[in-house]
Amino acid sequence: MSLLLRLSRLIDAFNRLIGQISMWLVLAATLISAGNAIVRKVFGASSNSWLEIQWYLFGAVFMLGAGYAFLVNAHVRIDFISSRFSARTRNWVDIGGILLFLVPLCWLMIAEGWPLFERAWTSGEMSGNAGGLIRWPAYLLIPAGFAILLLQGASELIKRAAFLLGQGPDVLASGGPSDEERLAQELIEEQKRLQGAQ
Repeated sequence: MSLLLRLSRLIDAFNRLIGQISMWLVLAATLISAGNAIVRKVFGASSNSWLEIQWYLFGAVFMLGAGYAFLVNAHVRIDFISSRFSARTRNWVDIGGILLFLVPLCWLMIAEGWPLFERAWTSGEMSGNAGGLIRWPAYLLIPAGFAILLLQGASELIKRAAFLLGQGPDVLASGGPSDEERLAQELIEEQKRLQGAQ
């Protein structure tokens, strides 16, 4: 199990790096979007290639960031149900979900996405828009993103199994209030403070 846990840590480190890169891609997409809007309003000019770069960056953030979202437990989860389960049950449910849903979905998307990328690569497929970009980088994001998500799924399986075997922490354990709960508490305290000042 120690070898598997080391592998899990490597996958987690890789996805943390991808997550940091994705965050910078959000900034790049925002700056390009702002630049496009300014150029369009001030100079009355626009470029399809710059618009498509925004789409590519958005696709990259979404596809490549999925593994990172899984790592930091930021994906959609039915917390009001899973919070009622014991720690062991929660981990067994996660293992079942990963094996029954995540792994088959990732394999399917990789298997279907790779030929799409290959056709675009070999044909040199271009966007139909005037001044548009080549399409293969966008198509490559599909199998790459799902491969990264599948890798993170393997890491999460290892961590769930380690917990169930008593060889690791419960990564699903709540580490305190969520960001939303903290914000709600701050708003309540601010409202009380304002009411007290009146």
